[in-house]
Amino acid sequence: MMNIKIGTRGSRLALWQAYYIQDLLKAAEVDSELVIIETKGDKILDRSLAKIGSKGVFTQELEDQLRAGTIDIAVHSAKDLQSSLPEDLSIIAFTERERVNDVLISQDKSLSLTSGREFVVGTSSTRRVAMLKHFCPHIKTVDMRGNLQTRLRKLEEGQCDALLLAYAGVHRMEYDDLIAEYLPTEDFTPAVGQGSVAIEAASSLSIDKLNTIRQLTNHEPTEACLKAERAFLRRLEGGCSIPVFGLATWQDGEISLTGGVVSLDGSELLRDRFSGPPAEAERLGHALAESILAKGGDEILRAVRQNL
Repeated sequence: MMNIKIGTRGSRLALWQAYYIQDLLKAAEVDSELVIIETKGDKILDRSLAKIGSKGVFTQELEDQLRAGTIDIAVHSAKDLQSSLPEDLSIIAFTERERVNDVLISQDKSLSLTSGREFVVGTSSTRRVAMLKHFCPHIKTVDMRGNLQTRLRKLEEGQCDALLLAYAGVHRMEYDDLIAEYLPTEDFTPAVGQGSVAIEAASSLSIDKLNTIRQLTNHEPTEACLKAERAFLRRLEGGCSIPVFGLATWQDGEISLTGGVVSLDGSELLRDRFSGPPAEAERLGHALAESILAKGGDEILRAVRQNL
């Protein structure tokens, strides 16, 4: 009897993702168990992600356990995964994507980023801060670290008027009633991978387990889209502390990839779009990155890295 050991962080949202994978396996009568692992990103809450470094901040400890064989797979929010993985690790599946929008969360449903009204938004995302400065310069921001429940507690305490979060996490934790506004992806294009759950494994994982997990959990259209997005991010050498955005969609057998970068002060935002067949997903991502770099993205990214 096959048994899959699933490594996960211990937050409620991370456990939701792990249970979701467990349920997909259980539907085919594949046994599994959860192994909860604390990461650096869970331990260090008094500094922004940009200050503690983006590489592996939510993944390193899980990857160590993959290599040690303590777990068979690690379950992550796809947007938390670094763009380049070591040669002995790979993503073996992406689940079907949830709605990708960023959303404004508040007890005050009258709040809107486009109203011109000044208020304070809590977020730990460099991308969201930079986009707010670009599209909504009247909005003030405060750094807001911690899991979703911790951030909601800080919201209730009055540390901010609203939170800016990914819809997927809000919906999965059943906080839909707190959504004051859905941000349009045409402007507030999400982080690469937002909305999907990624499954990571070591090269030592048996082929039987790998094939079984892929068959039961992988969603091919989402996988093709995220391959394009991640190729774009990888070429830009981006991570979760770099204000890069990217979103690929699948329609009528073709992938359309939009992505770009925004300066930390919001003064410059570069965006472009490329389309092509799913088989060329990674080429599309690379082509988009080259376009953004040629338009001045290299200078923006250089300035970002010097100031983080």
